[in-house]
Amino acid sequence: MAAHLSYLMSKLQTLSTSDHSSVVSMNLFVALLLACIVIGHLLEENRWVNESITALLIGVCTGIVILLISRGKSSHLLVFSEDLFFIYVLPPIIFNAGFQVKKKQFFVNFITIVMFGAIGTLISFCIISLGATQIFKKLDIGSLEIGDYLAIGAIFAATDSVCTLQVLNQDETPLLYSLVFGEGVVNDATSVVLFNAIQSFDLTHIDSRIALHFMGNFLYLFFTSTMLGVFAGLLSAYIIKKLYFGRHSTDREVALMMLMAYLSYILAELFYLSGILTVFFCGIVMSHYTWHNVTESSRVTTKHAFATLSFVAEIFIFLYVGMDALDIEKWRFVSDSPGTSVAVSSILLGLLMLGRAAFVFPLSFLSNLAKKNPYEKISLRQQVIIWWAGLMRGAVSIALAYNQFTRSGHTQLRPNAILITSTITVVLFSTVVFGLMTKPLIRFLVPHSKQTTSMVLSEPNTPKSIIVPLLGQDSEGDLGSQEVRRPASIRDLLTTPTHTVHRYWRKFDNAFMRPVFGGRGFVPFVPGSPTERNNTQWQ
Repeated sequence: MAAHLSYLMSKLQTLSTSDHSSVVSMNLFVALLLACIVIGHLLEENRWVNESITALLIGVCTGIVILLISRGKSSHLLVFSEDLFFIYVLPPIIFNAGFQVKKKQFFVNFITIVMFGAIGTLISFCIISLGATQIFKKLDIGSLEIGDYLAIGAIFAATDSVCTLQVLNQDETPLLYSLVFGEGVVNDATSVVLFNAIQSFDLTHIDSRIALHFMGNFLYLFFTSTMLGVFAGLLSAYIIKKLYFGRHSTDREVALMMLMAYLSYILAELFYLSGILTVFFCGIVMSHYTWHNVTESSRVTTKHAFATLSFVAEIFIFLYVGMDALDIEKWRFVSDSPGTSVAVSSILLGLLMLGRAAFVFPLSFLSNLAKKNPYEKISLRQQVIIWWAGLMRGAVSIALAYNQFTRSGHTQLRPNAILITSTITVVLFSTVVFGLMTKPLIRFLVPHSKQTTSMVLSEPNTPKSIIVPLLGQDSEGDLGSQEVRRPASIRDLLTTPTHTVHRYWRKFDNAFMRPVFGGRGFVPFVPGSPTERNNTQWQ
């Protein structure tokens, strides 16, 4: 009996020590997040440093301190988990991006964005995979299977849309922001879908049937994920508009929007779809329909709540990446051959630069052919910025690399350790070096004072505006009198496809969608409803 009691006491003491260590780690991590916010604010006007780089550098410095205190045993406070990243940290970032994005710029350039994000990612994926297959076999890094080489292509084809938010300004360079950031979101989704498809297929015997099945699976995931996000956004709008759910409660309205957005992401993951695409389009639809159906206080609350969650998640990601860069266990495997690790990292950097250049400039040329207005065309200087800004790699690449080459964040194989450390090196180098140079490059190539006003499509920042519908039409008062002009000829339709689609969408949106799902000017007046105060304000 005494022995049994002693055993229980020892177990409780062990649990207590473990819980205490977790509390200490969380306290330190929260303190570091606060330090990142304060220092980032002080450096806000700096032309070189942004908050992502600040958090990354603080993470590296913290990792060095922890490494010294632990005598080389560990460099981070938390163990990296792909589930932590994909299930909890990434969703608020992507959702807020869709919720806040300038929809007029995004949809006017939608064809170009999809070309860059989908077709461009496939081109980059092919170049990186083929280059890695040919070059890595000549290096002494161990045996890798064909699935590993394809996974490398998907990992390094994923740009860092989070860092893009920091280095590009939506108001100063709206065209560049919409193209680079929109491409980044579609690119992340495409890379994740590619990565999942690679893991689900037997790639030892590739033939035409498997290739067709692969492409069909890719298109299915892409389309289904988008439709799920649109459905979730429309469902939230319909619930609030028809039921006036929580008409007197900001808490209920905000909770409904948050939970519906998160549910769309979790459902996408549950059905093995792309949660990134789902939650991004859910954010776009919510900002167009749902956001206009809630009370004024709910609008202010949701805008700042979503932005705050996204902001903290971004800092968390870069802070952890900085600490994880010094994980001694992974570097121990490559300590005997540092030249090989440097060579692999350099080759990967060269391949991702080549892969990006291989689609940015040709696809920009094709995009310009379809645009008659010279101010809507992508100039060579803008193409250089798009190429450069998309070279940054971030947490998505690291998460995919951990998923492919580690088990629970650890690895015991030398080839896997080399690829993990090389991924970390590429992420650090691209974020710091390319990130530091992006702002000066933009100011040098595209001075803000020289930008023509016609190139900037003036749309109030969504969801600040309550009068601008999905594709950036004119004010509500003008909508009723606008007639959708039919294209005069097939040539008109081919030369201005986006504008033609926009005109037809406006007619469809005003006639069918907004009367059903709500939106500014299409929510019926009911005493005590969310639109009571707004109707009197805009009369």
